[in-house]
Formats: sequence, structure tokens, C-alpha cells
Amino acid sequence: MSAAENGREVLVRVKGVGKVYRRGSEDIHVLRDLDLEVRAGDFLALMGPSGSGKSTLLNLLGGLDRPTEGILTVGGDSIADLTPRELAAWRARHIGFVFQLYNLLPTLTAIANVELPLLLTPLSKSERRSHSEAALKMVGLGHRLKHYPRQLSGGEQQRVGIARAIVADPTILLCDEPTGDLDRKSGDEILSLLQELNRAQGKTIIMVTHDPHASHRAGRTIYLNKGQISDTMPE
Repeated sequence: MSAAENGREVLVRVKGVGKVYRRGSEDIHVLRDLDLEVRAGDFLALMGPSGSGKSTLLNLLGGLDRPTEGILTVGGDSIADLTPRELAAWRARHIGFVFQLYNLLPTLTAIANVELPLLLTPLSKSERRSHSEAALKMVGLGHRLKHYPRQLSGGEQQRVGIARAIVADPTILLCDEPTGDLDRKSGDEILSLLQELNRAQGKTIIMVTHDPHASHRAGRTIYLNKGQISDTMPE
């Protein structure tokens, strides 16, 4: 471990985590005895074959699901110990999600889509607008504030999605195949934006991807295979 790594706090700590789903009379072990640490300022790519547990792990880290066993803490908070209401408040404060298919509301403008997470905060209407406008400018869409998703390209829609993810200044960005629905040029632009947020803004990013080209943009890549973590590509 480098001196730089020693100087950065561990934001995510996964210890002995397992996840089991029940299907009829059968137990499906999606994750098994996982150990993982992610430090502040990391840009981590998570790769693996379909069904390896990548999205399940991302959902656990984002508080959308709970582990069956083991310890999972994010920012010092043990997710398993939070009530549903506490978990919702924790998620709004700490987690920004970026989805493959953008998940924008088609009836809202770009700035209104970005503003949505701020509706859970005590900010005034003018403060919410100011924060949302700043986030859109940060992703290069200051000139598209009043455009609807149908008026934007796929890459622009994903930029709106990223602006929405960062508008509340979350602790961690969780990206689930953020370039999976984009052409190479648009995908490269999104990856460059994520790198800039990581390097210039210090954002901690965990990105699920199937694309080695995307994983090369991250600072570190780990692989999931049959519910377990490896530092090398599964054969």
C-alpha cells in the first residue's frame, strides 16, 4: 500500500459479506464471503461475467438491499443497522446513482430532473435551482437547462444523469454500466467526465462495467466471479 493510500480514509468496508436469495425451495448464493475496501478518492471499476454479482454488490453499497451476512459500512455507517427511514435519509446524503438507461423523467426539463434529489433536503426553491444549474454547468450542459430528455442526445441525457447524481454532493458515486447504452464517442466523453470528477473534484466512484475500455479509465479494477472477488480476470 502506498503512502498516498495510507493518507486516505477507508470509505467502504466490506467484510465477510454474503447475499442469498430464496427461489422456491432453493437458496441462490449471489455473493460469498466478500472482503473489499474502497478509499476516499478511489475510482474503482468492477467487472465480471453476467450473473457474477456485480449489480447485487452495487445495490448493497447503495443501501438498496441488505447483506444476508457479514459487515458492510459506508462512511462509517453500518447499513444493516439502519431502519428503512434512516436508510432513505442516509442514501440521499451519501449516494449518487448513475444508471445505464439514464432514468430521466420525460416530462421534466434537464434542470428539473437534476433538482429531484434536492427535494429531500431543507434547501429553498431558489437554492435548489442554483445548485442544479451549477451541477449542469459542471457537466457541460449549462446551455441545456430547459431542454427535455427527448431533445437531448444519449450522451447529453447521461450527463444530466450525472449532474443529478452529484447535485447533492454525495460521498460516493455508484455507476451501473454508465456507457452501456452509448456509442464509443459518447461513452468516451462520459468516462472523461467521470475521470474529471474523480481527479479534480475528488469524487469517490465505483463503476460496474463489462467493457475493458471503460475499466482502463478507472484507477483500479477488481473482478467478480461466482460471487467472489479477484484481482485478476476470471478465465
